[in-house]
Amino acid sequence: MTTERLVSQLRLAIDNLKTLRCTVHAQERLGDKYTQANSTMKLGYAPLRIFLRNKKGVEVLWVTGQNDGDAWVYPNSFPYVTLSLDPNGMLMRRGQHHSVLDAGYGMIADILRGSAQRPDKSYERSFRYTGDTTIAGRPCYQLSSDFPKFRYVTYTAGKGETVTQVADKFGCGEYRIMEQNGLAADAPIPTGKVLQVPNSYGSRTLICVDKKLYLPLLIRAEDDKGLFEQFTFLDVVANQPIPAQEFTKEFKNYNL
Repeated sequence: MTTERLVSQLRLAIDNLKTLRCTVHAQERLGDKYTQANSTMKLGYAPLRIFLRNKKGVEVLWVTGQNDGDAWVYPNSFPYVTLSLDPNGMLMRRGQHHSVLDAGYGMIADILRGSAQRPDKSYERSFRYTGDTTIAGRPCYQLSSDFPKFRYVTYTAGKGETVTQVADKFGCGEYRIMEQNGLAADAPIPTGKVLQVPNSYGSRTLICVDKKLYLPLLIRAEDDKGLFEQFTFLDVVANQPIPAQEFTKEFKNYNL
């Protein structure tokens, strides 16, 4: 195995996904504390359709072109009614690093692809094949990035810029921009506001790639404060048909 072949196969496997079922264990740093969450999810692609349910019984359904772009959310708490929420709004982004629209491998696909707005590809080029490991009994290749140049840099927001657009320029993800600068994902940044923005996704990044599926089973990112986030993907089933009704709020197994 070579780095070039591994990165190519990984990107190809993600780009060729038609459906995905998996269970995800997430560990994320929020402020000075870590939260953990377990969710089962199913996704369809082209067009994108997402359903997830966490261990607390919260259910989320989002389907391209439906519900005016909002997600259906069953909170499994009083008043036990289904809500329509903006997937990039404050309520749905609270307490987690990523939008539901990044469910599955959306985040890692963005990292590997890089941004057309960012000519410096040194972070993407820092990944190397570093040997083999095993995740949940499945043999994996290790793809590692050591990026000691990671740091926060100063950036002045342009007219109408959003957190998403700034994150795309720096390839750093949205959460740390919001946390560091007191911003919301769905609101324009005041023109001329001086921001502190990470210059890449992390100082150390590890992707463990299943040797058969060429899909990630573990993604771990560290930054200047240590562990930033880690996602473990279990029971991964790719490109097996998912009935269309499983992406409707009327599906009999949902509380939506």
